[in-house]
Amino acid sequence: MERELQAHIATYYAPGAWGDRVELAESAAHHATVKRASVGDAVGLSSGDGRLAVGVIAELSKKRLVIAVDPNTVERIAAPPRVELWAPVGDRDRMLLLAEKTVELGVSVWQPVVYARSRSVVPRGEGESFREKVRSRQVSALEQSGSAWLPESFAESPFGDRIAADAAGAGASRLLLDAQGPSIVELLPALHAPVRIALGPEGGLEEEERERFLQAGWQTVSLGANVLRFETAGIAAVAMVRSHLR
Repeated sequence: MERELQAHIATYYAPGAWGDRVELAESAAHHATVKRASVGDAVGLSSGDGRLAVGVIAELSKKRLVIAVDPNTVERIAAPPRVELWAPVGDRDRMLLLAEKTVELGVSVWQPVVYARSRSVVPRGEGESFREKVRSRQVSALEQSGSAWLPESFAESPFGDRIAADAAGAGASRLLLDAQGPSIVELLPALHAPVRIALGPEGGLEEEERERFLQAGWQTVSLGANVLRFETAGIAAVAMVRSHLR
């Protein structure tokens, strides 16, 4: 019974094929030693592409963690209805928070977008090293939430390129967070997957950018009367859409 109670105290991200034994990254070994785990402890595994399993720690040192997987516990979890997020390039810490929390909420796609006012933010979240930090936060959120799915995560892209390519999203419900739009609550019953959500950076969208969204057929929606920081708005919108589509 004691081992059963311990089964879900830690879940580790383990991409790729699983055999009877799975060796995890050195960072996972460090995490396990910090948590004072020991050989024989039960842990969960998540592949990030729809598989979950339970195993036990077979080997553990400061740099090595090997899990013996019980094949009878492997589950294949269907992907949730697709929810894509166009996250504005902005303050690094706020972007990292948004990336983390939206993984917990089950976002399917993380697409950073560079808007006109993104360029005035310092320090802003962009570049290869920052993308690695985002992915690390997303993996941590996956492990914390016990999810089977890690979102597709893309490099930042200029707004002009994104909106020009948006025709590929035909058939999606496309929502632009905008204080001038109707309440998102009014639109939830009509939503269907996939859903694409966009929000502006600090300072908001330029009027030209807003007009291009509207010309492309995006629906403006409001989250309420208060002006929200972009990370708050993104978390709230994903939570509301996900709760409707689940």
